[in-house]
Amino acid sequence: MSIIDQLYAGYDSFFDSEKKIASYILDHPQDVINMTIKELAAACGTSEASISRFCRKLELDSFHHLKINLAKAEADQLTVPLEAEKISQDHVAESLQTILNNKIAELTATIKNIDADVLVQCLQAIEHAGRVHVAAVGNTIPVAMDCAFKFNEIGIPTSTSSVWETQVSYTYTLQKGDVLIAISNSGESSKVADMVNIANDRGAVTIGITNNLHSTVGKSVDHHIQTSTREKLFLNEFYFSRISASTVIEILYLFLVSAEKDSYDRIRANEEIYADQKK
Repeated sequence: MSIIDQLYAGYDSFFDSEKKIASYILDHPQDVINMTIKELAAACGTSEASISRFCRKLELDSFHHLKINLAKAEADQLTVPLEAEKISQDHVAESLQTILNNKIAELTATIKNIDADVLVQCLQAIEHAGRVHVAAVGNTIPVAMDCAFKFNEIGIPTSTSSVWETQVSYTYTLQKGDVLIAISNSGESSKVADMVNIANDRGAVTIGITNNLHSTVGKSVDHHIQTSTREKLFLNEFYFSRISASTVIEILYLFLVSAEKDSYDRIRANEEIYADQKK
C-alpha cells in the first residue's frame, strides 16, 4: 500500500495535529519531497517532534523514509490531489479532468491492494454459503443494496436492509458457513463492527471491505479487502467515495458469474421479467 493510501486510510483515526500533517502532505506531495522536517513543521503549524512521531505512526523509520515513499508514490502516479476549489462550474472541462484523474487513481489503487489469495477465499466462501448478508450503514447502504441485487440475480441468496435494526436481526439468523460482508469506509462504524462480532460468534465467515486493514472491522473479519479513496471534501475533514467499494462488489460479482454455470440463464430470466417494466 502506498504512503498516500496509508494517509487516506488512517485519516479518520489521526489526532488533530496529525490530520494537519496528513492534509498538508496530501495537498502538496511534490513539495514535501523537497522539504526539510523543519520546513514541513512550519508549513503544518506543528513541531518537528510531531512530524517524527507521525512518521513512526506510519511505521516509517524517519522523515527521510516518508519522502522516499512519497517519491515512489509520485512515480506510480497515484497522488493526484482532488481539491474542492478545483471543482467548479466555471471550469467544467478542467474539473472533469481532475475528477477523472482521481477516479482512475482511486480504482487503480483499490485493485492493486487486492490480495489474490484473499479474493479467492472470499469467492469460495460466498459460493459455498447457504446465505449471504451484507452489513452497512449510512453512505455505504447503496453499495450493500447493489450487492444484494447482483448476488440474488445469479442465485446467491443475499439479504440487506436500509434499516440498521433489520440488518442486526438478519445477522442473528446467520449459521455456520453463511457469509457476512461488512462494508465500512473507515472500518470504525460501531454498528457494522457489532454485526461482525455477532456473525463471528455464530460461526459465519466474515468479509470486510474497508479503507483500513487495521481498523476495528478490518481486524475482526476473517478476510479483508482494502479499498482506496482519492476524494477529499468538506474542508479536509471528510474522505469518502462509494466507487471503490462498489468496484470491489463488481469484481466479486464478475468472478461469481464466471464460476456459476447457470448464472447467465438466471440473469436472462430476471431481465425478461424486468423487460415489461422498461417499456
